Amino acid sequence: MSVTDRCDLRCAYCMPERMEFLPRAEVLTLEELHRLALAFIARGVTKLRLTGGEPLVRRDMIELVRALGRDLGNGLEELTLTTNGTRLTEFAGDLAAAGVKRINVSLDTRDRATFARLARRDALPQVLDGIAAAKAAGLKVKLNTVALKGANEEELPDLIAWAHGEGHDITLIEVMPLGEIEQDRFDQYLPLDAVRQQLAQRWTLVASDARSGGPARYVDIAETGGRLGFITPLTGNFCEGCNRVRVTATGQLFMCLGGEGRVDLRAALRSDDPDAALAEAFARAMGEKPERHAFAIDHEGAAPALARHMSMTGG
Repeated sequence: MSVTDRCDLRCAYCMPERMEFLPRAEVLTLEELHRLALAFIARGVTKLRLTGGEPLVRRDMIELVRALGRDLGNGLEELTLTTNGTRLTEFAGDLAAAGVKRINVSLDTRDRATFARLARRDALPQVLDGIAAAKAAGLKVKLNTVALKGANEEELPDLIAWAHGEGHDITLIEVMPLGEIEQDRFDQYLPLDAVRQQLAQRWTLVASDARSGGPARYVDIAETGGRLGFITPLTGNFCEGCNRVRVTATGQLFMCLGGEGRVDLRAALRSDDPDAALAEAFARAMGEKPERHAFAIDHEGAAPALARHMSMTGG
């Protein structure tokens, strides 16, 4: 569930430098987001992940976390967060106090110059401090790393080793063709099957039965004692095992990140009979979840698979 499309970074594979964000009037209020979350919980959803953009840049967002935290044990089993980490030093303690047990943090490199070039902001010290603050607060941290050809591919083994040494799991992700950016994603695309082969020459990768209900497939690394995930929207379709749906900050329910199909939950929330309208919307949405997505990055200059950026859908 996205609480905002806004972000304090401008990662080169995610969005253009001069990103046009949504007018605030189109974004759901915190009260509407909470009501929507309760509607999902009432229909059997047991895990909620708050995302953005960057969720922690939204004013008073921690109040939503506290409200949802009070629902833990009443149908909601887990409340998690995906963040870029820039504001974790401020909010890690509040997240833990509200009942959050684990978070995902996006981290593509530990090299400051590379980070500044990829994120277009010199914010690596804040992110590393934030990860440390989250660990100190008792939050389980999983790192998400987009594998990028010519940018961080040589660093991936050392990043994995560092993550495992700090007690963090880490997942590698193939770059996704969502939204127009300044660069050609063909030049960024690094197939993870090739990365996995290279890692197998260095370490013993043991297939894991661990499943999150999402797209990642995991291995355990014998030498580090840590877990490594692979999300492969291009080299290995995972749709048959994915139970995720995404709600944008404007209340659009997308049954698949890689599809155009959506249902307008904001209209249902703001209708004369919200309960009935939401019931109808949910029933229609679940029947429209697609069998698979159709991502491809196979030649230079290709248009993105979808016009919307990742930050608009929640990622």
